[in-house]
Amino acid sequence: MILSNDPYGGGVHLNDISLIGPVHWQGQLVGYTACLAHHVDVGGGAPASVGAFREVFQEGIIIPPIKFVDHGKLDDDLFRLVLSQIRSKRETAGDFRAQIASNRTGAIRINEIIDKYGLNDFDRYIDEIIEYTDRRTKVEVNKLPKGVFSAKGFVDNDGFTEEVVKLEISVTIDDNGVKFDTTGSDPQRRAPVNSTFAQTFSACAYALRALMDKDLPVNDGFYRYVHVNAPEGTVTNCVHPAPVVGGWETHVRLNDLIFEALAPALPDAVCAGTKSMQCHSGFGGHNHETGEYYCFLETFAGGYGARSRSDGPDAVQSHGQNTENAPVEETESNYPVRITRYELVPDSEGPGEFRGGLGLRRDYMFPEEATFTILADRDKAGPRGLFGGERGSKSVYALIKNNVEQHLSSKTTLQLKPGDVISYRTSGGGGYGQAFNRDPEAILNDVLQGKISTNRARKHYGVEINLSSQQVDMTITEDLRRGR
Repeated sequence: MILSNDPYGGGVHLNDISLIGPVHWQGQLVGYTACLAHHVDVGGGAPASVGAFREVFQEGIIIPPIKFVDHGKLDDDLFRLVLSQIRSKRETAGDFRAQIASNRTGAIRINEIIDKYGLNDFDRYIDEIIEYTDRRTKVEVNKLPKGVFSAKGFVDNDGFTEEVVKLEISVTIDDNGVKFDTTGSDPQRRAPVNSTFAQTFSACAYALRALMDKDLPVNDGFYRYVHVNAPEGTVTNCVHPAPVVGGWETHVRLNDLIFEALAPALPDAVCAGTKSMQCHSGFGGHNHETGEYYCFLETFAGGYGARSRSDGPDAVQSHGQNTENAPVEETESNYPVRITRYELVPDSEGPGEFRGGLGLRRDYMFPEEATFTILADRDKAGPRGLFGGERGSKSVYALIKNNVEQHLSSKTTLQLKPGDVISYRTSGGGGYGQAFNRDPEAILNDVLQGKISTNRARKHYGVEINLSSQQVDMTITEDLRRGR
């Protein structure tokens, strides 16, 4: 089996390690199995291998394609060499072995299918699945409006300067497929906001797939219709040795821009701006109870954008960010940290006829010294609204020391003392449509649930809520709305 995490060889960032193995049936090569896993740490300049780095060399161990398992036997010397670069050795060793087991299980399952149906039918079915996907994708592309659609946006900063990172996208839809072009995006930075071509391609393919039938398979038959032009040397197609650990911030922002570009032509198919950031939280240090070095990494949820007929969900992962919630109990049981607040952020929604989802707050208190990295975004401008909807709230990152709050950059690494608290408050989703057209009863429900304050209901929605009676004061509401 071949091991690699080279971001410039089709990968994304160093934490994502791929293991690829051959599948043999009766001595004949019939296919491959592959397993990609995000590892909590691969070395580098900060715990969890996230940080404001200048070069890819600072981000961790770089593994070119190399034989990791030979004739079924793990290369122990290579395994020890890789683990020696990594902080969280116990977890990572188990994850590597799980990847090996995954590939072996896949090979067994493929052999079982061929035993049942025969090799000729196996090959024929694979070809037919791809051609079936091609036919269905062509039908879906033909449903889309033809033309050229474009949008511009930015990542708030690069982690070393306060200059915004400009992104541009144009989407051309014709009978041959969909072409995405990022010409006009900023040159790559010596900072962790660069996306590899593979990551940019993935962002474009995801956006197109989201507009199609939900049970459409994804394979080569689909990818034939995805065409991407991302000029080399830009933040959307960086070249070695640019750092790439924060390329996800660019990736998910491209998702948002693609939907923004297509909104005038597909108003019922796209949502307003989402939190659109990976929003990493990475920390680590020496655990005095276990005597081991520990690493922790998670990414935060936030507000999803509203749609033409529904509010955006509160505190969810958005677009290609398919990570899960890290339960408080599990986190506190396994790491020297306490989660002191975990809640929705009131008044963070983007007002609209349909409101954006609320952002999320999560506060970490550290009883011991630790190194903490924030690698996120959205602290300058919240997610945009659509068709008169307003922006969601900006994100806030803060260090709370002795009950004094200090705002932090969205991309920074700092050393914490016992008792320090790091607070994340992620952005809310953008609104859809004019806020003064929102159903007053929906606003009443939000107020009673503590999601929106009465002042916000009055100012942004023109709705007066009587908390004593828990009802809408329609007389004042009509006056407020008549004045707009």
